[in-house]
Amino acid sequence: MTMDSFEKYVGQVFDKRYRIIKVIGIGGMAVVFEAIDMLMRRNVAVKMLKDDINNDQQAVKRFINESKAVAMLSHPNIVNIYDVSVKDNLKYIVMELVEGITLKNYILKKGVLSFHEIMNITEQILLALEHAHAKGIVHRDIKPQNIMMLKNGVIKVADFGIAKLPNAETVTMTDKAIGTVFYISPEQASGKQIDRRSDIYSLGVTMYEMATGKLPFVADSPVTVAIMQVKNQPKPPREINPNLPIGLEQIIIGAMEKSPDNRFQSATQMLRHVAQVKSNPRTVFKMPRHDTSTGSSTVNVGSQTPANVKKLTPPQRASRSMFPVIAGVATAFLIVCCISAVVVLMKLFEVTTTDNSIQITVPDFTDVIYSADLEARLESQYYIVEVEYVNDPAYDRNVIIGQDPLPNEKRKVIPDKQLCELTLKVCWGAETCELPDYAYQDARDVKIELRNELGLIPEEVSEPHDYIMEGYVIRTDPAPGTTMKAGDKVTLVVSSGQNVTYVKMPNFVGNDEATVMSRLNEAGLKLGNVTWEYSVTMPKGCVIKQSRVIDAQTPVGTKVDFVMSLGPEPVETTASPELEPEPEPDVTTEAPAETTRPGPGI
Repeated sequence: MTMDSFEKYVGQVFDKRYRIIKVIGIGGMAVVFEAIDMLMRRNVAVKMLKDDINNDQQAVKRFINESKAVAMLSHPNIVNIYDVSVKDNLKYIVMELVEGITLKNYILKKGVLSFHEIMNITEQILLALEHAHAKGIVHRDIKPQNIMMLKNGVIKVADFGIAKLPNAETVTMTDKAIGTVFYISPEQASGKQIDRRSDIYSLGVTMYEMATGKLPFVADSPVTVAIMQVKNQPKPPREINPNLPIGLEQIIIGAMEKSPDNRFQSATQMLRHVAQVKSNPRTVFKMPRHDTSTGSSTVNVGSQTPANVKKLTPPQRASRSMFPVIAGVATAFLIVCCISAVVVLMKLFEVTTTDNSIQITVPDFTDVIYSADLEARLESQYYIVEVEYVNDPAYDRNVIIGQDPLPNEKRKVIPDKQLCELTLKVCWGAETCELPDYAYQDARDVKIELRNELGLIPEEVSEPHDYIMEGYVIRTDPAPGTTMKAGDKVTLVVSSGQNVTYVKMPNFVGNDEATVMSRLNEAGLKLGNVTWEYSVTMPKGCVIKQSRVIDAQTPVGTKVDFVMSLGPEPVETTASPELEPEPEPDVTTEAPAETTRPGPGI
């Protein structure tokens, strides 16, 4: 699917509640959007199943499984699920929006992590697992890609898509849903029953990668990696990183024991050991016991105690006589002389002791279909199998067309000690093929498929991308559909994540609204939430405070929240009742009486 097919959702409102803002990630099964929950007035992440697998029963089951698993959990180190919608044409999960990067990306950028980082990250993952396991939930896909690191140092465990739920049908363990082969436990790789100790193993591999910057088992074929998880012992971490404390190495090896019974039996038990080494990096646990029959070392995690705790032992009395010592030395000397003489005589006369060897006849494997199951069965018997792929249009893919040793040849083997090296020549089809579309797929899986399935030579170049997750393919060169010959090179353009640039955070305090918007645009920042408060010190319409630290290096595009001034709070005054004016007197003015002056003579 193209980017345009996801962009069409931007601006839409799901179920009259979730307004899609932008695409923030694209994976193999789902696309993740940032959205606004208009009911709760908060930003959320909406994980939507891709259109092309919307009707895939297994994908839908995994999708629902994730929502059920996380709905049972409530822990600060687990990504919260808020809502689930599973409709015919639209299936999505609404979850907590986590602003940070995956632990995998952090390891890729930094390499080997510091002691304190390893301990803090491991401690928080264990707290999350402790909570999930207490609810009867086994994650089954613990890996750095599913561990989110927030800016404040908090760790969030995500993606419970293939989790094993208590008393419920679990997701079928297909090639796509078995968990990443680089981190799965031996019992997962061999299809056996798993429990919470499988998560412990995967966490041990994750710790190994944090401590060394490398994976313990790497090969060209996923099947080979799975077999290595079952059979091979990892290189001790301190051989790669000598600065690693011994106690931490013991915890990693103890978590990665092949047998679940030899591992830490719970997250709580492992957490106690991690806390002990975290508080005292010089802590060393009891020395591991070595199983000479299998060549494997196991840490006795059930009864470990620090080596710096001294045990009091009663003093030994000195012997009063030297005779027992002299007699012991003489006896040992005679025994050594006798054994040496026997060895010399055996070499001289070519006398051999039984070595439990047996002779086998190599079967004819030509025209047999090669499979991972066949390889596993052969390696569980008397063979060490090496596969050599060749092109031949006369045979179907995966048909064995040659072998070394040849059929019916005899070989001497000693069970568990000396095996027969068997090379199988497997046909991978004709010399030409049509290049598939690998966009949005994990580059590691793509390289394995190109090399082992198509006989092509993958080359990788990095390029930043705003939407496609780091480590996933953006495009190929040549383009999909191109006819390729075996041995041709294919360039994978792989996302290195967002091309983040930083800007010095301006001081907005005291600026009015127009100035704030102008300076945000100049700096490439975005307006976040705005609240208003009364202030006697700041004029109305000006910034009182901002959410981001002044002068701090801040990624371009970061949202900045502001508190704006409403000016001084108005003072309410209570007016006294007005006095009524006294009524004016009603004065009636009469005209003066007419005066008649008597005339003369009156």
